[in-house]
Amino acid sequence: MTTPPSTDKDLWVSWDEYHRLIERLALKVYESGWKFDQVLCLARGGVRPGDVFSRIFDVPLAILSTSSYREEAGTKQGDLDIAKYMTMTKGPLAGRVLLVDDLADSGVTLRKVSQHLSENFPEVAEVRSAVIWVKGTSSLRPDYYLDDLPHNPWIHQPFEDYDGLRPHQLAAWMKKFEKI
Repeated sequence: MTTPPSTDKDLWVSWDEYHRLIERLALKVYESGWKFDQVLCLARGGVRPGDVFSRIFDVPLAILSTSSYREEAGTKQGDLDIAKYMTMTKGPLAGRVLLVDDLADSGVTLRKVSQHLSENFPEVAEVRSAVIWVKGTSSLRPDYYLDDLPHNPWIHQPFEDYDGLRPHQLAAWMKKFEKI
């Protein structure tokens, strides 16, 4: 399936483009020369980039759930919730941590999570952030990012199709991808 053309209001991203953007962001971090000990991705938008980073850099992955886009069917940002616990498989969160998300919209999530880490994880020595997109509305510039979006478009990421898909619709959904 092809994506519609992007405008100042809407940025449409295909699966292939999404994966290339994650790879380009990983290359940017690598070329900076900064070495990190763990990747902490913010669920949900940072899970896919975080997984790719963890694999490419061969470092442990930690996942912290955050949520702010709950209002108006997930299109309006509300108050930020940060999970009480994070998921990780290897020891405590410590050392140099790369905080990964998909975008910096207002900058609030990255700022508050960084503050949360400094207040609650004394073994974390340094935190840097990496995102694919930074919107013009963001009050924070991540350490690493690919695209600056001054017009603040709504980013139509390829996985948003699943936001409205429910289990009882799966059979019909999958039929549209079958070869005739």
